[in-house]
Amino acid sequence: MPVVWMIVAIAMPPGDRGADSKPSSSQLEQAWQEEAKRLAVASGDQIEQALTAFHAKYGDVSLFWVNASGSTVFRLPDHQQLPPIWTSTEVVRFMKSSYGGDPFTVVAFLGESEDNGFIVMQMPRASIGPASEQRGLRYTYFILVLTFLIVGLFVFISYIFFYKIRKRLLRLQQAMTTPGENGIPAPIRALNEDEVGRLELAFNAMIGQLQEGRLREAEEEGLRRQLIASLSHDLRTPLTTIRGHAFSLRQQALDDKGRESIDLIDQKIEYLAALIDNLLSYTLLTSGKYPYRPVQTDIVRLVRACCAHWYPAFEKEGFTAEFDLPQHPVYWTLDPQWFERVLDNYFQNMLRHASAGKYAAVRIETSGSDAAVLIQDRGPGMGGTSPGAGAGIGLSIAGLMLKEMKLKSVVESDSTGTCIRIVPDQTNR
Repeated sequence: MPVVWMIVAIAMPPGDRGADSKPSSSQLEQAWQEEAKRLAVASGDQIEQALTAFHAKYGDVSLFWVNASGSTVFRLPDHQQLPPIWTSTEVVRFMKSSYGGDPFTVVAFLGESEDNGFIVMQMPRASIGPASEQRGLRYTYFILVLTFLIVGLFVFISYIFFYKIRKRLLRLQQAMTTPGENGIPAPIRALNEDEVGRLELAFNAMIGQLQEGRLREAEEEGLRRQLIASLSHDLRTPLTTIRGHAFSLRQQALDDKGRESIDLIDQKIEYLAALIDNLLSYTLLTSGKYPYRPVQTDIVRLVRACCAHWYPAFEKEGFTAEFDLPQHPVYWTLDPQWFERVLDNYFQNMLRHASAGKYAAVRIETSGSDAAVLIQDRGPGMGGTSPGAGAGIGLSIAGLMLKEMKLKSVVESDSTGTCIRIVPDQTNR
């Protein structure tokens, strides 16, 4: 607002700021009355000089002086038609014709009494400016209008400015939240070199770094998978040779210690073969090359067959095995070989890490159309320690397979045991 008022003060014409060249009626009347008071004790020559100066100051004014005897002593301009001697009737007639008319007329006695005569001033109303109140009102209106125009212009320019800023920020936000190739947003074209433009350039630089990092990650992942696949393949040949020699030794006549050593070699060979198979399976799963053939499958029948296959192993290790399976079928859409591999990994993990509890339970719970496969043991839990602790690649394979089959495992584990619940993943369907 101070800036607006300053602009108004500069832009306002001088006449509208109070220095109007046309005097108002109140100004004329006040000036004439003051002049009459000042001339109360003046001589005739002084009165004529003062009236001449007043006439020169206001230009269009007509004036004359009537003395105490009623004679017209002085007039400007000289061609005015005035009576030489003023009677009371002529005075009344003059006042009546001049009141409220044009020209504007002001009559003033010289001094405070009628003894010195009176002076009369007349001016055409066209030469009189508006009253000070009207000028003030007009000045106020002008300020208000100009203020609203300036504020309105400021608001409009501000709206256009912030609208463009908001549009560019929304464009940047959309680019940030819209995934492009490989899940990375696409770069955005920087329109200007202002603050938002520098933000867009920084965003593009970040996108470039992410793309470079993703390329390096893909190259490293490819090398890792190739290395694991090569190792898995290369280890199978010597493992097969070792297994053949172990079989040949078993055919020979050995004492008890020799047969014990051969049994231990067979166990380690089986463990190493399973580990190599897990490594190869994990590599194929992460690269999407593991064959997946989902069909409508009765999981009750599949779990029962898998439990029957593993029951001798549990019995051999002294486990108390409990299998609680319903009589009616429960169908899930999955790959039977994958799901059997998942159960094998969980059962093998149970034999290796939960042997202290000597307990294994498998149940299928059904509630309406929902079903869940529960695998439970009484081992030290996943946070505890066990003699057969390893890298846990079997659980990773099980997790990848369950995710691909749109299933998930909910694990509850503490020092008293572990319960794994396999259920359909509703968020992944």
